[in-house]
Amino acid sequence: MNALTPFDIIIPARYASSRYPAKPLALLRGVGGEAKSLIERSWRCAMAVEGVRAVWVATDDDRIADAVTAFGGRVIMTSPDCLNGTERCAEAATKIADAPDIIVNLQGDAPLTPTHVVAELVGHLAAHPDIVMATPGVKCSRSLYHHLVNDQMNGRVGGTTVVTNSQGKALYFSKRVVPHLPPAVADRDYPPVKLHLGVYAYRRSGLELYRSLPVSELEQLEGLEQLRFLDGGADIAVVEFEPMAWDVIELNNPEDVPSIEAILRQRGMD
Repeated sequence: MNALTPFDIIIPARYASSRYPAKPLALLRGVGGEAKSLIERSWRCAMAVEGVRAVWVATDDDRIADAVTAFGGRVIMTSPDCLNGTERCAEAATKIADAPDIIVNLQGDAPLTPTHVVAELVGHLAAHPDIVMATPGVKCSRSLYHHLVNDQMNGRVGGTTVVTNSQGKALYFSKRVVPHLPPAVADRDYPPVKLHLGVYAYRRSGLELYRSLPVSELEQLEGLEQLRFLDGGADIAVVEFEPMAWDVIELNNPEDVPSIEAILRQRGMD
């Protein structure tokens, strides 16, 4: 990444959630046993990204705002009418006085996101001025693939997967595991499935475009905000990453807490 490329990280966070109410304030314990909230762990992840100019939490809830202020973070209050994190980031970006051209949306339920992923997305935008949005697709390990499939079989919404064309542009995102794999292929050490991490790097023009597009049916059905871009005919660059050193599990359900805490301990994180 060009070290001179300025970027801010915005973490959108809402209190209400049909699957996991108050999720940003859920407590997670690391190797030392100290409990820290999900939003604090996501903020610490963002603060560790090399080259970040500023980190903001965008929320419409005073309880989240108070928690962020208590651990030293910066808050931007946004409208309760925001339908998703991208809309919240788009509004928050307009409230940053000297906002840079590149804004990163690091979702508040992904505290295990490797920091180099964010830096590489920013670098991809910096190297391709025609691109308005980039997001990561990570090759799945067998254990991560089976974690996703197990969630699906048990009626839980786990991670999101993405399929791309030969130019690395997104064809579709789904909360189902796509593409379908025959059993022999699914049992490979690295099945051909890409996990989509909850990180988006946008140009300001991309956020403005998003706000101008109508809500799409697919976006509503899948509950995936990025599908509005695809439905509107905009390209999404998917930057491919090799399997991570640990399973990058998002906190989507209360049942995910033990798995995330185990990885925090494995990585020696307090």
